[in-house]
Parts: sequence; C-alpha cells; structure tokens
Amino acid sequence: MNEFSLIDTYFKSRNKSKSSQIKLGIGDDAAIVSCPPGHELVVATDTLVADVHFPSTIDPVYIGYKALAVNLSDLAAMGAQPSWALLNLTLSEFDDAWLNGFSDGLFELLDEFELNLAGGDTCRGPLNIGVTAAGWIPANQALTRSGAQIGDVMFVSGYLGDAAMGLRIYRNDVASELSAEDTDYLLSRLHRPTPRVALGQYLCGLATACIDISDGLMADAGHICEQSNVGLEVSIDDLPLSIAFKSASKDLDDLDLALTGGDDYELCFTCSEEQVSLVESISREIDLPLAKVGTVTERTGVRFIHAGGKILETEKTGYKHFG
Repeated sequence: MNEFSLIDTYFKSRNKSKSSQIKLGIGDDAAIVSCPPGHELVVATDTLVADVHFPSTIDPVYIGYKALAVNLSDLAAMGAQPSWALLNLTLSEFDDAWLNGFSDGLFELLDEFELNLAGGDTCRGPLNIGVTAAGWIPANQALTRSGAQIGDVMFVSGYLGDAAMGLRIYRNDVASELSAEDTDYLLSRLHRPTPRVALGQYLCGLATACIDISDGLMADAGHICEQSNVGLEVSIDDLPLSIAFKSASKDLDDLDLALTGGDDYELCFTCSEEQVSLVESISREIDLPLAKVGTVTERTGVRFIHAGGKILETEKTGYKHFG
C-alpha cells in the first residue's frame, strides 16, 4: 500500500467532524483553517517515540489515543476549546492490524471532542508519532504559567500517581495483590489519560496560573514558580491519591511516585483565596475532584511539607529527557 492509499484508508475516510473552521483538509498540500472572530489560535505539539514514551509492543489503540490526549491536555491547560489536529506518522513497515488499532484509538478521542483531522504526513522509519492539536480561545483570555500571585491557593485536579503506578503494573513491578477493578483503573490512567478540557475552560478568568502535569507535580509546579517568580508550599497530607493507588502502594517511595512519576495529565492551577468557593462549585458541577494542596509564597521554589512542618527531602524532581 502506498502513502496516499494508507492516508485515505486509515485516516481521511474516518473523519466525522465537519468543523466550519476547516476550509480545506486532508488531500491537498496544506490545510486551510479560519479563526472564529474575536478568538486567538492556541497550538500544541508533542512527539511520541517508541520505547521512550511507550513500549513498542503495547496495544496500538492506546498509542493512538494517548498521542492525541497529551496534546489536548496542553490545550486544556491554556483554557482552549480544541478544534482540529495534524498527524505525522513514521512507520518501519506497513501493518494493517497496527494501523487499524492506532486509528481506532486516535479517532475515539477525535470523535469524542468532535475534532477534525486536518492533515499531516506519513513516512518510513523507526516508529514515531507527532501530533499537533489546535483550538480557539477568546482574545486575551488564555491561561498561562506566569500569573500566580503571593497568597494565591494552589489546586490539583483528579489524582496523582495513578499513571505511574499503572506503568509499574504493566511492568509487573507491584508487590501487593490488587483487585481486578483497581488494576484496570490504574492501567486505564496510564493508557487513556483524560484531557481536562472542560475544566480548563471553566478556569479562564478565574485561575491566575495553570499547567498540565505531564512530568510530575514537583517538576510542573516548579515551572509555575519559575514563570511567575514566586514560591509554592505544598502540603503532602493534602495530595490527592486514589484508593487504587493506596492499595498498590507498598513503601514510602510511592510518595515520590505520586510527585515525580509523571503522565498524570491533570491540571495544576492557582487562584486567589476569594475564588476558592467558586472552584469548589466547579468541582461539583463537572464531577471532578479539585484538591486544595498549597499556597503561593514569596520565597522562590517549591517546598513539599509534611504535617508538623518537616520538609520533604528528595533527589527526584520529575521526568527529564536530557536530565
């Protein structure tokens, strides 16, 4: 099968979204896209490399799903409404079963968010997936990492460490006996992260700073500190940990897993103390736990503090490609 037949069979023919912003999509040299009046374009891109970001032997459905999910998480952290995506796919060989699975996972999420696959590229080489996702936001309303103010409160959505624990399970590196329900849940958080798109849009005009947690809370909260030129004090006792995570935990090292394991794709954000009640109402409205875990301080850097005031000492900071 040649490149153009591959694109038609596995991608172009599966596009369901008929976004009014896509003037010309797959099939030409480039896509033509319009921007809604009064809005700005928000663009995110990520590369997933076999045996770096995912095991090459993993179910391709998960690869397709996650390749898009991580980009939608970046858009969520900016408060954007996703609209379309581009796919660059490098394959070592043609594999019908793999392509069917990959496109199933990709289009599961494209269809859920009513996104259009507007174009991309395919070529031969080591397995490598690059996705670019784009969306819209009202002009001058985007969330950034740089607005946190001294005295603000820090929140985290969902639970921390579930995906990292799921990776341990996938590698058969969990000592405790887990129920099938807990096992399935933790693996799902690894393979099918949930982009917090709705939350991001609720936070526009409310949050002072926001970031998605991809490399672990310790590292990503640090980015807010750096960009906002502030500090953070985080209460370890208030960190949101799921029942399944606690069931799988076997030692204190699992605290590091929750802080630095990465792949959470939850949102970490700050807001003024006056907005806390509104955040709590949003949590109820969208049925998503939002845990108040810390405060913004004048002293720069992130400090994780146990009950009683003892500061957590750890050499780990989060995932780094070249660290």
